[in-house]
Amino acid sequence: MRSSRGCSSIVAVLLLCIAASAAAQDENSIAFERALHLRHGINTSMWFAQAGDYSPQRLETYTTPKDIALIARMGFDHCRLSIDAGPLVAWQRTGRETPFMTELDRAVRTMLDNHLSVVIDIHPSSDYKAQLFQGSSGVEDFAALWRDLARHFGPVDPEHIFFEIMNEPEQNDPYRWQGIEATVAEAIREAAPRNTIIAAGAHWSGLQDLLILEPLADRNIIYTFHDYEPFAFTHQGATWTSPEVRPERAIPYPSTPLDVAPKLNEEPTLSGAYFLDQYGENRWDAARVENSMEFAARWSSLHHAPVYCGEFGVLRDYAPPAMRAQWIHDMRVALERNHIGWAMWDYQANFGVVTKAGGLTRPDAEVLAALGLHEPR
Repeated sequence: MRSSRGCSSIVAVLLLCIAASAAAQDENSIAFERALHLRHGINTSMWFAQAGDYSPQRLETYTTPKDIALIARMGFDHCRLSIDAGPLVAWQRTGRETPFMTELDRAVRTMLDNHLSVVIDIHPSSDYKAQLFQGSSGVEDFAALWRDLARHFGPVDPEHIFFEIMNEPEQNDPYRWQGIEATVAEAIREAAPRNTIIAAGAHWSGLQDLLILEPLADRNIIYTFHDYEPFAFTHQGATWTSPEVRPERAIPYPSTPLDVAPKLNEEPTLSGAYFLDQYGENRWDAARVENSMEFAARWSSLHHAPVYCGEFGVLRDYAPPAMRAQWIHDMRVALERNHIGWAMWDYQANFGVVTKAGGLTRPDAEVLAALGLHEPR
């Protein structure tokens, strides 16, 4: 017969396990609740990242308080704010305010004042990312940078400021990247115990990168992925990526072999023709998009963790406008059916939801409708 003391010990252990489980579920529920602030967003790109000019004059005029107010009026609920690592490192080393940080603080405050949540996304160059490929010094420096940045923004508004560890880390070793993210998440949590962190898979943070990702020990984390599939349609004419898409023009969506066939003779290389032929054979349409997003939802369910699509969009230079809007619509509907929040790429650059010319900013009504949003009154 078991002694009462032994039973008491077992009960105590069970109570501790239940308490630990409840605490984990509580942190997990915070991430799910915070994810509701990231339902329909926009990337404010080419502003504090991906630009050679970070002078106060450009930062003040590229995206203005009027732009941010327009983002809110169009119905977006958050901005994903890309930030280059270089100027942040310069701020960190000086130990005092810099013009870049002054403008960054102003941008974040303006977004919050317009009732927009903010994803602070470190969006570094490939050269910066390469420092993390081997050894530990680059990882330690990156963790220290995030510790200082989290300490800076953490107290501002933990409910509405999110910390995204890194945009598209370009790490070919997913296991090494998991270790890096765990190290950085711990550094962020030391400095900002209340903010929700956003983590991503390795390489280009695509859907496949998410599907092999194991969640971190920290439960107050949202997991993100980017989706530009089918690439033959979304990146037609792009000059900075796969060479197969560079000569593409007026590629149709949805895709069938019959619709794509007339475009094959326009391809200057056999590999380009094959790439486009496969796009037609794969018959991309709303059902195919929906099928992909269901896998993201399955990962979320399997790991009891919220998922967020931080980028999707279509380069507008050569895509037929109605077809561009159709793909954006199909993506948005598929994401929302699977309870996945999103941020379209982007606000005003070559994937933009607005165009700027002659001092005027014009929202694209067709794209806004595809996003389930509206032209501002």
